[in-house]
Amino acid sequence: MAIIGDSKGAYPGLVYRNNADLKAWLDKRPREEALEPDLPVIDPHHHLWDTPHRGTYFLPDFLADIGGGHNIVSTVYMECQSMYRANGPAEMAPVGEVEFVNGVAAMSASGNYGPCRVAETIIGYADLRIGARVREVLEAEIAAGNGRFHGIRQGVAWDGDESVGKFASRLVAPHLARDPVFREGFAQLAKLGLSFESWQYHPQLPDAIDLARAFPDTSIILDHVGGVLGVGPYSGRRPEILASWTKDIQELAKCPNVTVKLGGMGMTSFGFELHERDLPPSSQDLADAWRQYVEPCIEAFGVNRCMFESNFPPDKQSGGYTELWNAFKRITAGASADEKKALYSGTAARVYHLIVP
Repeated sequence: MAIIGDSKGAYPGLVYRNNADLKAWLDKRPREEALEPDLPVIDPHHHLWDTPHRGTYFLPDFLADIGGGHNIVSTVYMECQSMYRANGPAEMAPVGEVEFVNGVAAMSASGNYGPCRVAETIIGYADLRIGARVREVLEAEIAAGNGRFHGIRQGVAWDGDESVGKFASRLVAPHLARDPVFREGFAQLAKLGLSFESWQYHPQLPDAIDLARAFPDTSIILDHVGGVLGVGPYSGRRPEILASWTKDIQELAKCPNVTVKLGGMGMTSFGFELHERDLPPSSQDLADAWRQYVEPCIEAFGVNRCMFESNFPPDKQSGGYTELWNAFKRITAGASADEKKALYSGTAARVYHLIVP
C-alpha cells in the first residue's frame, strides 16, 4: 500500500490505496448479492472529493458503489475539506464545500441519477477555535445549503504517536474539545439548531463525554464507534482496548443528546489489516471482525440512538460497498423489523432531518 500525503500536510504520510490499485484489488472477488435488498437504507456518512492525496471520488463513483443491490434511499454528506474557497477570509473557506455539495444534491434531487437522494443533508466544517465569531460562518453555510445544511464536524482526532498520524490524524491540539475558546464556538451550534459530529480516537472518549455533559441541548453524533485505534502503539492490544472502550461507550450512552454511528471500522486505523489480504474480505469476514464493536454500541445506546454508516470511500480500503452493508445485515440478522428500521433508516432520518422511508 502506498503511503502518500498532500502538500498542506493535513494528512502527513497518509496510508491510502489509490483508486486504480483499489479497483484492481476489489475486482479479485465477485460482488456479492445484496442481502435483504428491499430494506430501506439511509447512508448517513460518506464523502465526495478530488485531492492529490486521496484521488477523485465524485457522484458517478458513489453511484457506482451504491448500485450493488441495497435499497439506499438517501444519504448524508460528511465534510472532508473538499472544494474550499480559494479566495476570501480563511475562516469562510469551508463555505465552498457546502456550495459544492448543494449543487451535487440538486443534481441528485432531479431524479436524473437514480432514486437515491444523495446528500439530502449536508454536514460541513467550521473552525470552532475562533470562538463566537464562528456564528457568521455557520450562518453563511446555512444560506449556502439551501435547507440541506444541518451541522458541522470538526475533527479532534489526535494522538501523540507519529505512526498513528499516518492513518487519519489532523494537525490539532490534544484535548481540543476541552478548550474554552472551542467551547465558545461550540455554544453557537444549538442556537442555530445545528448538530456536531464528534470524531476522535478512543483515548479521547472522556473528552467527548465531558463535552456532551457540558452541552446537553446540542445534538452530538459519535462517528465511527468512537474511533478505535489498532495501529502503532495500540497494535496487538485489542482485548485490553475493547474493555476500556466499552466502559467509555457505556458512560457516553448516559448522555441522551448523543447518538452513535456504527461504521468506520474499515479504516486502516482500526488495525484489522483487511486491506493487506491478497483477496478482499467477504461480508462474513467483515461481520466477524466488526461485531465486537457494533453489538456493545447497540446494547448501550439502543437501536433508536444507533445508525449504520458506510464511511465511503475511506472504508472502501477494506472492502466493497455491497459487502459492507451485507456485513451489517449479517450482524443484525436476529433483530426485529422495527429494530432494523431504526438502525438502517429511522435514527438517521430523525437526527438528520431526512424524509422517512
